[in-house]
Amino acid sequence: MMLHLPKKSEKPGLLHRLLALIVTAALLLGALVLVVYRDELNLDALHRWLTYRNLQTSSTGESASFTHGGGEQMNFAYLRSGLLMASAAGAHYYSFEGEQYAEQVVSLSSPVLTWSDTTGVVYDAGGRDLYLFSGVEQTFSLRLDPGADLLSARVNRSGWLAVTAQQGGHKGSVTIYSAGHQEQMQINMSSTFVMDAAISPDCRTVAVVTIGQDGGVFRSTLLIYPINSKEPSHSIPLGNITVLDLEFEGDQIWALGEDRLLCVDLGQEEPAAAQYLFGSGFLKGCSLRGDGFALLMLGRYQAGSADQMVVVGPDGSVQAAQALNAQVLDFDAAGSYCSLLTADALTIYHTDLEEYARLENQRGARYTALAPTGASLLADSQQAWLYIP
Repeated sequence: MMLHLPKKSEKPGLLHRLLALIVTAALLLGALVLVVYRDELNLDALHRWLTYRNLQTSSTGESASFTHGGGEQMNFAYLRSGLLMASAAGAHYYSFEGEQYAEQVVSLSSPVLTWSDTTGVVYDAGGRDLYLFSGVEQTFSLRLDPGADLLSARVNRSGWLAVTAQQGGHKGSVTIYSAGHQEQMQINMSSTFVMDAAISPDCRTVAVVTIGQDGGVFRSTLLIYPINSKEPSHSIPLGNITVLDLEFEGDQIWALGEDRLLCVDLGQEEPAAAQYLFGSGFLKGCSLRGDGFALLMLGRYQAGSADQMVVVGPDGSVQAAQALNAQVLDFDAAGSYCSLLTADALTIYHTDLEEYARLENQRGARYTALAPTGASLLADSQQAWLYIP
């Protein structure tokens, strides 16, 4: 006798094909919407909504304020997880709702705050101690030997740390620590002074700024070291300048001088520095944290506030410029945005200096720090809060 098994139902297969067809159609429709309405849609706005969806904001887009640690010589940074601040009273790290993650209550005579998207480091320039914050905690601290002077500390987006100091009888030393806070290499200089250092985003390269005399004139040099190499692969003259700030961006290195802005492209076979000269303008401030641009504040007079805002590209060309008619309290650049804070308002711009968002400064903010998505941290001497366009 032949046994006849019942046929399997074909409904599940049809259902799967129908679902696949619906998903495909939705994806195509979504792509079509992005193409047709690409000028009206802002993916950063979606990112902001996802990031701050649980944060209560007012009709103006501002969150409730919270009390911070305060102190003289304050500086603020926007990290992915919260707000990091440094002042003469030490370091304080908060969530965006005001929960205190960590703090170091110490006296800092010259507090410095440097940071990447995820990690910040607070130190006392010329001192011995530094404190590193990431995630929701302080993850590392370092105390140099007695007699050492801390000159610079910088973190990259992967959490690697470059510490520049005068120690051990050398004119300058650079020590590189991994994201796990293990020492990876040390560069010691005996014949020239080391001023600053930074690590590339891919953690494969260290840029070191040195300064020495040539014919009685001080000249700066940018030395490029592969990680774990004792010899530089490139030596790039920067001229008779003092490097005030340094920032790695991909294969490019921004270096700020008192009268010019330099950008070195390491992707070239023979790297050379493109530059933007300030001319008759005086440097009032600079942010090197934008994606593919730097934001400069210049003034016609040595004293007084900035009267011009300039966006400079990596080739040294001016991408946009705008005259300023109000006193600048603070400014920042991140992602594809710039922010300008005056007593009247906070204005957020695209890199072409077209206005993106504006908030009346009714709470009396004096400090701002910008997120790569266009959200802005605002603060006065006692309170801090977020503005979400």
